[in-house]
Amino acid sequence: MTRSSRYPSDLSDEEWALLAPQLPPPSKDGRPEEHDRRDMIDALLYVTHNGI
Repeated sequence: MTRSSRYPSDLSDEEWALLAPQLPPPSKDGRPEEHDRRDMIDALLYVTHNGI
C-alpha cells in the first residue's frame, strides 16, 4: 500500500519497511492499540523535525 506523504518528515514506504520489523510486537495484555504505529512514528518525526 502506497501512502501519500502529508509532511516532509513522514517516512517513505521504503523507510517504514526497514523500521517496522524493529518495533516490539503489540502487547497482548491491556487495551488494543488505538492509533496506527506508522502514524505515531510520523508524528514523532514531525515534532523533532520542526523543533516543537
